[in-house]
Amino acid sequence: MAHLRFSFGTMGSGKSTVALQIHHNLANRQLYGLLLTTLDREGHQVTSRLGVAAPAIEVTPDLDLFALARDNWPIHYMICDEVQFYTPAQCEELSQVVDDLEVDVYAFGLLTDFRGKLFDGTKRMLELADEHSALQVEARCWCGARATHNARVVNGAVVYEGDTVVVGDTADSAQPLFGDSVRYELLCRNHFRRGELGT
Repeated sequence: MAHLRFSFGTMGSGKSTVALQIHHNLANRQLYGLLLTTLDREGHQVTSRLGVAAPAIEVTPDLDLFALARDNWPIHYMICDEVQFYTPAQCEELSQVVDDLEVDVYAFGLLTDFRGKLFDGTKRMLELADEHSALQVEARCWCGARATHNARVVNGAVVYEGDTVVVGDTADSAQPLFGDSVRYELLCRNHFRRGELGT
């Protein structure tokens, strides 16, 4: 019986690394599957900050994931990275892949956005998934506590308003010549609420 599994965590918790490992392990057993992502910092591939990557299908808002699975039939699995950015309808299509095609789906994503609120895709995955679990690789806040929030830092200050989707990274970068410097910082709930970035 196929399952829809949703694994979530903060940035730096190893979501993409685990997705790539599962894809590698299943492919090595002569199983055929699809690797999908959206808005990956490196384009049409799943990348890990550990330096591993694999080509992936880019999920755009108009891509029908059930039709994609059906058109690539027979497949044994689908691995979906960055599902927080998938539409609720696409999350439902993944559940249809499981139920109607009996294909295992492994989904990975962030739980909350920079405001500490559920992404639409995440919310729907939590509602639909047969299994959902937090990744066990715990990222840490600057204070040493478990990181629970992905804070958006604009020009050196934590912000709580703005567009939900703004792609950035966790690394500090030089101030751009034009526009804002945007990055993300992993914080515990306490320092997220206070907007404190440490020293």
